[in-house]
Parts: sequence; structure tokens; C-alpha cells
Amino acid sequence: MNADKPPEETDLELLRQIDAQQADSQRDLAERLGMSVGKINYCLRALVDKGWIKANNFRRADNKWAYRYLLTPTGARAKLQLTREFLSRKELEFEHLRAEINRLKHEVDVETRS
Repeated sequence: MNADKPPEETDLELLRQIDAQQADSQRDLAERLGMSVGKINYCLRALVDKGWIKANNFRRADNKWAYRYLLTPTGARAKLQLTREFLSRKELEFEHLRAEINRLKHEVDVETRS
């Protein structure tokens, strides 16, 4: 995940990972999303504060505390809304790219005929 992405896209990626039950640990999430563990921790805390996820702690076999992140109903609705907004942005970007590609093709055609 690129640091240039808006926070909403980071939230969406985290919600997707949690919903798919692929949030094994903060370190795993950090590696999967290309972010630091500190950034993941910060973002997860923000999602907990928003009420979009719950963090359940439990003891692992090696006597350390671990957390299991779960999407709340509010989080599921937020994920759907963020997905809709992301899709709209990407469709608009796609249309702009398509228009630019068509302009460039036209420019090449004109230059080729000259």
C-alpha cells in the first residue's frame, strides 16, 4: 500500500482484510499492506474508536496476549460505503484515462499520416 493513498483507502483495505479474516497479527497486516507495524496499530486503533471493528484479546499457547479483530455491523456498513466511494473514484479515473488514451491514439494517427 502506498503512503500517498488517502486514509479512507487504508481504512477500506484494513476492513477488507479483517472481513476476510486475514488479520492474523499487526505484523502480518503490515507486511501484506506494505505499511509499518506502528502505522497499522495507529489505523486499527482509529477503526476501534470509530466503532468499525472490535479487538478481542486472548492468550496464545506461548503465553502472550494476541488480538482478534472483528468487523462490527457499523464497520460492515462503513466498508460498503467506502467500497462504493472507492469504486466511483476508480471509474472516474478510468474514464479520464480512456479519454487520454483516445486523444493520444488520435495524435499518433495524425502524426503518422503527415
